[in-house]
Amino acid sequence: MPFEIIRQDITKMKVDAIVNSTNPEPVVGGSTDRKIHQAAGPKLIEERKRFGYLKTSEAVMTQGYLLPAKHVIHTVGPIYRGGIAGEAKQLKDAYLNSLKVADQNHLESIAFPLISSGTFGYPKDQALDLAIDAIKSFLVDHEMLVYLVVYDDTSFKLSKERVKNVESYLSEHYAFGEDYRHATFEDSYISIKHFNTMEEVSSSKRHLADVIDELDETFTQKLFRLINEKKLNETDVYKGANMSRQHFSKIRSDDHYQPKKETVMGLAIAMKLSLDETKDLLESAGYAISPSMKFDMIVQYHIENKIYDLYQVNLVLYHYEQKLIGADL
Repeated sequence: MPFEIIRQDITKMKVDAIVNSTNPEPVVGGSTDRKIHQAAGPKLIEERKRFGYLKTSEAVMTQGYLLPAKHVIHTVGPIYRGGIAGEAKQLKDAYLNSLKVADQNHLESIAFPLISSGTFGYPKDQALDLAIDAIKSFLVDHEMLVYLVVYDDTSFKLSKERVKNVESYLSEHYAFGEDYRHATFEDSYISIKHFNTMEEVSSSKRHLADVIDELDETFTQKLFRLINEKKLNETDVYKGANMSRQHFSKIRSDDHYQPKKETVMGLAIAMKLSLDETKDLLESAGYAISPSMKFDMIVQYHIENKIYDLYQVNLVLYHYEQKLIGADL
């Protein structure tokens, strides 16, 4: 999957590059900056000094030294001054310039902290939205595995309005309380076709081969029929579903491919399906939307409200400790 939010210590990330939100001057600062230098060893600051003073949003790359990451991309995020000094553009550029450096050096994976949200004072909910916007715009035209690394819950904050809207929807539609937060996707699996098939066999005693011959179109067949009917671009579909090109090709090449439930949900969002269309696509893969699954209700909320930005859906899923769409495909 191209993008994932992950709760982790960034110094433990085994990727081509981690991003360090650094000071303009080549000195070791506090917070994440200090932690990265401590983990990398003294040679990191020695190489960083060769670049001298960095302007806000500028990005340069060094070796990773003792870090699991091969490289460190150093960028200077803006100090928050109330949002009236061009900080939003500067913050977005810090992400984009870091991604450009990674792309120019043919890197395939990169991990970001939430830039400027610590000692530089950028409000975390705004910093989060800007990070997502920058990463999303880059991935439209590029193939790269991008992580947004959140060290703890205090580092991640959705806007109060968004949380309020989702909470209200869940309280109305979600069948169970918080004790079911950690239920697995397997708990929600409902093999509709299997159930219907068994019911038909037991009632009419037909041969299994006859029943199989009468099955509806497969998930893959239905998926690509919908793509053709809606005249959608396949690249837009798999990127909109937070899916790699390799995974999408695997589905295309196998008429009997069995997807995970969250994969189907991601494709439904990418194709901007209605709720009924989403249920039909799920049924073709042997799934159904369950009011007892918080994951299902969160996705249903976004589809009903025509919020088809999977990045925003994943932010809400992460907030509620649900598996993200596109993770571990």
